[in-house]
Amino acid sequence: MKAPPPSSAAFLRKERCLSRYFFTLLVFILFIMILYVENFRCIFVVQFENNRPSQSTPSGTKEREKLAFAVGEAETGCDVFSGRWVWDEHRPLYEEAECPYINPQLTCQEHGHPDTGYQHWRWQPHTCSLPSFNATLLLETLRGKRMMFVGDSLNRGQFVSMVCLLHKIIPDHAKSMTLNGSIRVFTAKDYNATIEFYWAPFLLESNSDDAIVHKISDRLVRKGSINKHGKHWKGVDIMVFNTYLWWMTGIKFNILRGNFDDKDKDIAEVPTEEAYRMAMKSMLWWVNKNMDPNKTRVFFTTMSPLHEKAIEWGGDEKGNCYNQTDLIDDANYSGLDFHNKNVMNVIDEEVRKSRYPITLLNITQMSSYRKDAHTSIYKKQWNPLTPEQLADPVSYADCVHWCLPGLQDTWNELFFAKLFYL
Repeated sequence: MKAPPPSSAAFLRKERCLSRYFFTLLVFILFIMILYVENFRCIFVVQFENNRPSQSTPSGTKEREKLAFAVGEAETGCDVFSGRWVWDEHRPLYEEAECPYINPQLTCQEHGHPDTGYQHWRWQPHTCSLPSFNATLLLETLRGKRMMFVGDSLNRGQFVSMVCLLHKIIPDHAKSMTLNGSIRVFTAKDYNATIEFYWAPFLLESNSDDAIVHKISDRLVRKGSINKHGKHWKGVDIMVFNTYLWWMTGIKFNILRGNFDDKDKDIAEVPTEEAYRMAMKSMLWWVNKNMDPNKTRVFFTTMSPLHEKAIEWGGDEKGNCYNQTDLIDDANYSGLDFHNKNVMNVIDEEVRKSRYPITLLNITQMSSYRKDAHTSIYKKQWNPLTPEQLADPVSYADCVHWCLPGLQDTWNELFFAKLFYL
């Protein structure tokens, strides 16, 4: 016999019971969701970020990484090497007489330069501004570290400029300068820091390696000899290389295959461009093998232009930088002939291929406008001048090196900007 159907009252009681059960369950679920909503949101965001299409840099390019010593970044699209010179009454950044470390070959005021106009020009990039040179920041950064300039007399000038920019905030008893063979060392004692210059005009071993007696007409460079000098560069934290001028003896250059003490020397005459590329490759090989990009910044300063032919900027056919007080106002002027441009291209090509990040200090174009800033005749002369030379100043004007203070202080402002702001 079948059980009787439930009464309507019993059915309603059961329905109300189920409703309370589902209501309680819903409230509990909402409570849990509110309690853990942040976790749910994080899980969702992470999953979304992991699964959305990549927006990284195009294939074949690396994302820009901040290099050692960088404290910030330059304005987007800022090329500090493209700009113009503007007159600035607040310059120079120091006085010639205030810096006892300037070589007598660069003290133009002491040797009779008739004006100081060359000291008052400031470099203004087209799309941004250079950060002000901060000697305190740089010295604090160098605490317990070494900065070294390696190369020829033009790099030595940049080294001296750097010392002059820094030394005035260091008490006399807390600084020193020493010279030992190929190396000069300025020490900031309270910072346990050194700024050094190492004479190596070719970077490789050469017959011009004597820091004093090196004026040799038949220049000879030994192939594969970077370690000859490189052993003195180990442990440096900030390195600035240059090499260029000494290679410019013509379209051919002599390379030694073997050793300088070989009785029968194996010498090959090769195109200068090829010889220069050999040196660049050796330098980059040494850097990659001996330096850590997470700890050491490496810079390379491009060629310093000459102003030995005034006809190149529309001047007198027999003139040069002597008695030049104006800047070259042609923005497209470079002063580089086909041969020089080819060698300059080697720098760009080899640095681009380097696995180690090399920062180029491209001072060539901005310096090419400054025919006014050379030491000219206003320097200590190596040899007594003849009556014929004295009668013709153009004949002995130095249109290679630069007065200090002057242009090379701007090189170091660019160096400072690149070191800290890339």
